[in-house]
Amino acid sequence: MKIQCEWCNNSNVKFISDSVYWELPDGSRAIEIKETPTQQCCDCNMIYQSERIVKEIEDQLFLIDCKQIGKVITYDELMKKPRLLKRNYFDFSS
Repeated sequence: MKIQCEWCNNSNVKFISDSVYWELPDGSRAIEIKETPTQQCCDCNMIYQSERIVKEIEDQLFLIDCKQIGKVITYDELMKKPRLLKRNYFDFSS
C-alpha cells in the first residue's frame, strides 16, 4: 500500500522515528515523546504523525496517570503505561 503525503499528496513518503512534543490533557506541561512513528515527505519535506498515531497518543495520555511521566518518554514506554480506564469513553468519533 502506497502512502500519500497528507500535505502535498505526493507518494514519496518514508517512515521514520522522531521526537514530538505534546501538551498533557490537563494543560499543566508539555512532554517530549521520543521515537514516535513519523512520516516524512521527501518532496515537500513535511514531517508529521499520521492521524492514527495522534489519536493513539491523545487517548493514551487521557487514560493514564500523567503525573508518573517525566519530561521525556519514548513512544513505546508511553503506550505500555497502565491505563486507568480501558478506553476513552468520551470519544464519540468511532
